[in-house]
Amino acid sequence: MGKLYERIDERLRTFIGAQPVFFVATAPLSGDGHVNLSPKGRSGSLAVLDEQTVAYLDFGGSHAETIAHLRENGRITLMWCAFTGPPTVLRIHGRGEPVYRDDPRFGALVATMADADATGVRAVIVVTADRISDSCGFAVPFMDYREDRSLHADYFGRKGEDGFAAYCASKEYNRESIDGLPAVPLPLPPRPAAEPA
Repeated sequence: MGKLYERIDERLRTFIGAQPVFFVATAPLSGDGHVNLSPKGRSGSLAVLDEQTVAYLDFGGSHAETIAHLRENGRITLMWCAFTGPPTVLRIHGRGEPVYRDDPRFGALVATMADADATGVRAVIVVTADRISDSCGFAVPFMDYREDRSLHADYFGRKGEDGFAAYCASKEYNRESIDGLPAVPLPLPPRPAAEPA
């Protein structure tokens, strides 16, 4: 039996933190536009900021559908499945906002996920919940987590920040979505300088 929650309480926060992967769904307003569903991983790349807000690092790739849809309409759903332990599926429906590298909030948001931060971060996606619910995961299979893949971090680590910015600029679907919506603002702004300790 599913349950609605008014907030991300400590039990939900613990559940979210224990899952090695989550999924993000967005869609354009157009009825014939493409719905996007993306898996997200990389340990430490998501933070529960408060009882209504979560944020995750948006790592660069060949597409930027989530950013494009959020720029257009802000709708987003995050989903976590328990692949071990009691069967549970948790969803946060809400409003998402991409916080770009030249936004004054970027540094403080990234600091909440500092262990996962690396070359290849385009933005931080901040999601404010308007509906938090769980449901049974009776049909979700048991699966064992082995380890994070290091391919993304290794690939963009070799490129460095300038190479990453050039990569983003070279990809058609970073500039706009597959439906032609504006996506990542290019050229990619440089990362802000680290504040002195």
